[in-house]
Amino acid sequence: MPVVDNAIYVDGKRAAVPESLDHTFEELRRCPDGGRSFCWIGLLRPSKQEIEAVAEEFGLHGLAVEDTVNAHQRPKLERYGDVLFVVLRPARYVDSVEVVELGEVHLFLGPDFVITVRHAEEPDLGAVRKRLEADPALLDNGPYSVLYAVLDKVVDDYSPVLAGLQDDIDQIEVQVFGGDPGVSKRIYQLSREVIEFQRAVEPLRDIFVELRDRLKELAGESDLELRRALRDVADHATRVMERTSAFRDLLANILQVNASLVGQRQNEEMARMTEAGYEQNEQVKRISSWAAIAFAPTAIASIYGMNFTHMPELAWTFGYPFALLLMLLLVVILYTIFKRRGWL
Repeated sequence: MPVVDNAIYVDGKRAAVPESLDHTFEELRRCPDGGRSFCWIGLLRPSKQEIEAVAEEFGLHGLAVEDTVNAHQRPKLERYGDVLFVVLRPARYVDSVEVVELGEVHLFLGPDFVITVRHAEEPDLGAVRKRLEADPALLDNGPYSVLYAVLDKVVDDYSPVLAGLQDDIDQIEVQVFGGDPGVSKRIYQLSREVIEFQRAVEPLRDIFVELRDRLKELAGESDLELRRALRDVADHATRVMERTSAFRDLLANILQVNASLVGQRQNEEMARMTEAGYEQNEQVKRISSWAAIAFAPTAIASIYGMNFTHMPELAWTFGYPFALLLMLLLVVILYTIFKRRGWL
């Protein structure tokens, strides 16, 4: 069985490390009644049979066990009698590929036991356990101290994710105003990541409300300190929710701005193409006009330059000067017409 750690705590201190889960329940019942004792079992990627074995040993509800087996659950807190079932979605920012990876942690909290089930390597609950063991006064609060520490770890790990998302948004803003053609795809991808991250964070609000109501049933100065610590984590989670919501709105605005800039650049390109087409038409008009002007004398020269036998006007004294004058007259007429039309 993939047991990461299995220990029994009495008065906030590690008292025993059972050899197997079968012995954990028995040794827990042999703990003295004078102190607060509970066991903490940490599992990593257990199989269906392994989860069901633990569920049978500690009397876990079938619906909660089914959720743990299937995984891919939304964050939530559910009560099954005196057992709480909590689902959390830790996150980490992978800088090498600039994506947010979401994990999943399930917790079963009973009067005298905590079972943590991780479906990914992150977060490292071993560090959480060491932190609690170094603070017996906090750990003496029982299973709820473990839930507090895990929540604190998950929420604290959201800070690097927010920093990574902020860097990505800053880069996207530079790409948008720089005219990068591939920025639309990146905006969409980052928007999807922010939405998935928001889905992992938003349900924490309801979890803290349910947990606060549950802790009101506890009494004592130590429980009061635990509630204060949980309120601090809830405040941090609220700030994460607010920033995540702001990121989503900002990306929506950036997408609209990018669409406007793309449309503006397309309009400018169409204007340049229209202007180029107009200039091309003007050049064609000029060329055609000069061609027409050149055609008139060419046609006259072609006619009168032939060796016809019967062209009496060429025998006149002013025959050739007349032909030249006719060519010049046609050139002047055509030039004047084209000039007035603006073709020259």
